[in-house]
Amino acid sequence: MRVHSTLSLVAVLLVGVAAKLAFYDSHLARAVPSSASEDIQTMQRSITNLPLQKFQDMTFVFAD
Repeated sequence: MRVHSTLSLVAVLLVGVAAKLAFYDSHLARAVPSSASEDIQTMQRSITNLPLQKFQDMTFVFAD
């Protein structure tokens, strides 16, 4: 009985590993910029008309 359980466990593990290798690509996604000529600092300076959220600051208001 123990031999059958062990063989079943090994078979299930092998099927799981084979399925993982078949369905998941082994290549990792890399964050490579599309062009090296993009200037991030210039883009950040040219941003205008950003949305603003107004809120009532109650940081230093204490109850009596």
